[in-house]
Amino acid sequence: MATAKPAARKPNAAFMKPLTPSATLAAVIGAAAVPRTEVTKKIWEYIKKNNLQDPANKRNINADDKLRPLFGKEQVSMFELTKIVSTHLK
Repeated sequence: MATAKPAARKPNAAFMKPLTPSATLAAVIGAAAVPRTEVTKKIWEYIKKNNLQDPANKRNINADDKLRPLFGKEQVSMFELTKIVSTHLK
């Protein structure tokens, strides 16, 4: 008796649709239209490359000159990041 394999999950089409970043966001990730998942990945690459995670609390991200206009403040939590970034995508 063979057991049925669960169907592989299909990626959500809304997450895979390329979105155009605002000029503020493009300064960090580039101007090319990319899916939401890639935007998040590129921002984290930038944060890690520039060592912007708060050493005392790794959940917080310190803004540098490029991120300050995007965040609108000096520091955001990683939980706020997605909400902030979504306002910069069309």
